[in-house]
Amino acid sequence: MRTTTATSALLSFAVIGAEALINGTINGPVVPGTTGKLGNASIVTDNPVGVTFTAFLPDSPNTGIRGYVAGTSNANGTGVNFNINIYGLPDPSLGPFMYHIHDQPVPSDGNCTKTLAHLDPTQRGESPPCDPTTPEECQIGDLAGKHGNITTSPFQTAYLELYASTNSALGAFFGNRSIVVHTSNATRLTCANFTLTGGNATGGSGSGSGSSPTSTGKPPAFTGGAVAKSLSFGAVVAGIAAFLL
Repeated sequence: MRTTTATSALLSFAVIGAEALINGTINGPVVPGTTGKLGNASIVTDNPVGVTFTAFLPDSPNTGIRGYVAGTSNANGTGVNFNINIYGLPDPSLGPFMYHIHDQPVPSDGNCTKTLAHLDPTQRGESPPCDPTTPEECQIGDLAGKHGNITTSPFQTAYLELYASTNSALGAFFGNRSIVVHTSNATRLTCANFTLTGGNATGGSGSGSGSSPTSTGKPPAFTGGAVAKSLSFGAVVAGIAAFLL
């Protein structure tokens, strides 16, 4: 009887452990994977020097948000220096506000939804959220995730983004894409296309000619961590039960 009770207790513990293993809810080697399907983003080292693309937020009657996001290739060709100046944001309760480079340009009707998802050539997806301590694992277009959300109005910041490109031959090229400003619940407030405002871009003007944006479509859904989901909960429990009994 005592042996049966002990075996039942062990089996119950095994069931709980197996469920945690399958759902990825235990500490240890089972961690959410954030690397894109095509690997991590690479630092861009061959940007054409002196090239600037700027997205000027439109004078829209639907919002008071104004400003610009400008990206200039670094003097040594490695990365892009971004300069952000955004003001006229709505009630702070809707924030913190986010801003991202989106995969597609804003169409002529100004519909921000048609810019699709974030620029994401590594097919990383939006979940789990970007960890700024490992920017190579983030979506290239997730500027707010890597460098901080908009928490003040006016909002001004500048930083070096190592993974964006002014070289139109690369998937990380942002010159013919768009910037979108969101509320904290991802509602799109305003958007604008990047256009060439300085220098000579390789292979295109940044206004739609040359290289076309590499469409990533809807970000891939997050499917969990390192444990293969093909293992069924029942199979794991059955195996443990067979071992204990």
